[in-house]
Amino acid sequence: MRLIVAGLAALAITTTALASGNPAAERQALMKNVGAATKAGAAMAKGEVDFDAVTAQLVLRTMNNAGLAFGYMFPEGSETGEKTEAKPEIWSDRVGFDKLVNKFVADTSATVTDLDSFKAAFGAATENCGTCHKAYRVKTN
Repeated sequence: MRLIVAGLAALAITTTALASGNPAAERQALMKNVGAATKAGAAMAKGEVDFDAVTAQLVLRTMNNAGLAFGYMFPEGSETGEKTEAKPEIWSDRVGFDKLVNKFVADTSATVTDLDSFKAAFGAATENCGTCHKAYRVKTN
């Protein structure tokens, strides 16, 4: 469990890319944080590591903080550059995008106390990730 916490704590390094004045680079750094949190959360949800309430909450808070920032990370004019995977639909369907982001923020706001409550919140959050990526992300891999 300490490795997961240490890995999540290392995400702070990624945040140094934030506030660069380059929204595409900033959102990519933020998504790397979400990816690391998702990896840690998946290991816990699958039983590969023991449940730890503090780590589970950190996973959700990392995801939640990213969701809260998403509304500011896709301004007009940031549709290109930095090898962005953002689809143009983010800007042409801003209401739909914001709706999914708000759902993600709500689902990651949960307070978890046990594995079952974590699985429910984490499952809802990762389902949101897939829905948003399908609609608003260009698959490059």
